Amino acid sequence: MAQQHFDIAIIGAGPGGYSTALRAAELGKTVALIEKDATLGGTCLNRGCIPSKALLTAVHSVETIRNAERMGINASLQSIDFGKLRDFRVSTVETMTKGLTGLLAHRGVTVFRGDAVLRGAHTVDILPAQGQTHVLRSVKAEVFEPTDAQFTIVADDIVLATGSRPLALPDNPFTGALIDSTQALELNTLPASAVIVGAGAVALEFASLWNAAGCKVTLLIRKDRVLSTWERRTSMTLTRELKRRGVEVITRTAVEHVDTGANLGATVHYRQNDSTEERVAYGEVVLAAIGRVPNTDADWFRSSGLALDDRGYVVVDGFGHTNLDGVWALGDITPGHALAHRAFEQGITIAEKIAGLDPKPVLDETVPQVVFSFPEAASVGLTLDQAKTREDVLEPEETAYPMLSNARMLMSGEGGSMTIVSGEFADEPNKRVVLGVHIVSPIASDLIAEAEQLVGNHVPLADAARLIHPHPTFSETLGEALLKADGRPLHTR
Repeated sequence: MAQQHFDIAIIGAGPGGYSTALRAAELGKTVALIEKDATLGGTCLNRGCIPSKALLTAVHSVETIRNAERMGINASLQSIDFGKLRDFRVSTVETMTKGLTGLLAHRGVTVFRGDAVLRGAHTVDILPAQGQTHVLRSVKAEVFEPTDAQFTIVADDIVLATGSRPLALPDNPFTGALIDSTQALELNTLPASAVIVGAGAVALEFASLWNAAGCKVTLLIRKDRVLSTWERRTSMTLTRELKRRGVEVITRTAVEHVDTGANLGATVHYRQNDSTEERVAYGEVVLAAIGRVPNTDADWFRSSGLALDDRGYVVVDGFGHTNLDGVWALGDITPGHALAHRAFEQGITIAEKIAGLDPKPVLDETVPQVVFSFPEAASVGLTLDQAKTREDVLEPEETAYPMLSNARMLMSGEGGSMTIVSGEFADEPNKRVVLGVHIVSPIASDLIAEAEQLVGNHVPLADAARLIHPHPTFSETLGEALLKADGRPLHTR
């Protein structure tokens, strides 16, 4: 059995794991990155963010064609070449994963392919991954070579980044036409009809994708609106826009069971509004997108003494410390937003903390949330209701900006909303700042980046409102909303 020492060993090569590896190597640490899958990048690069956005980018072309007629341009969609669409998705993923592999090699990160087992605060055993007889290792050359049937790493610090997987409906495992998001992305053709159970980002992105491509989409949600934990105006606006596009949104539902049967398709049996009457919805496929579950069910998570909460998440502080000295955790296995960009920042923070630097802790209230639906939705910071419950927040207020007063929004033919939440922190009296920004608009995913800077850096509202936004752009919506929040509206009342 071979053994090797590293400064840092990282279990899992998704966004959190590889960002830790890249930053730690940059800081001069010797790094081992362990991944059981055949490719690096985790769910995000292989089965989530990148392939789904590739498909959404492609289908945006369909949206553009349909919108052209409203402006006097006669164009039509002849057909969708599903083979080329698949090739576009696959090639995008391959380009990104190959680039990541090359970058890790360039930084000198040693990559192991195998199943990792934590044996203590400083020891990781690696066993062959499924289908392998030996642990594979790549050192700077992007080429994997077999080592032993078991490999032991001794490390000063160990970082856990094992990610998450789709959560199945209770008593309804994924089978047949009842699929998860990974299977949905691997479909070689788009369904003619689909039922989607869920109201979060994954559910809404697939609803938009399939609906734009001509699929009849039925969306079953538990509350009265999608994104029910978001700011109310944002979630109500997006619910309305999905309906306007033809998505059938059925509210206040409780799924009883799903029949997949021997024939193609599946039938969802559900109740609505607490009624005892059973209703049904049929789809060529049924996508269950009700959340994700952390990959912490391996025996070693508990046998090692790691502190887990009642949902199976690893308990950490803002720097990623676990209860075990020298063991850190990040990403989807820690409580908070399950987002790649949050994991990136957690990885950078952990690497810098291990290296003896003094990074700031990762705060979930400064992590932007984005839904790449049609139109997009994005949010960062506090809602008014959340601000009112905070003892450290004084005099919170909410400002709604009428999006159709913006020329580009009017041209787009889209509906949207913009809400600014402002107030003061108790430790910074007489300094009114932006506490939260909540947007529905065609490029909300880009607009939220500026909002994140304002919220995260506690920029005074008056200073933020004085920033000039180019005209005519979608970004003006944020600029004008800030002016209105500061009591100086320009093109609005």
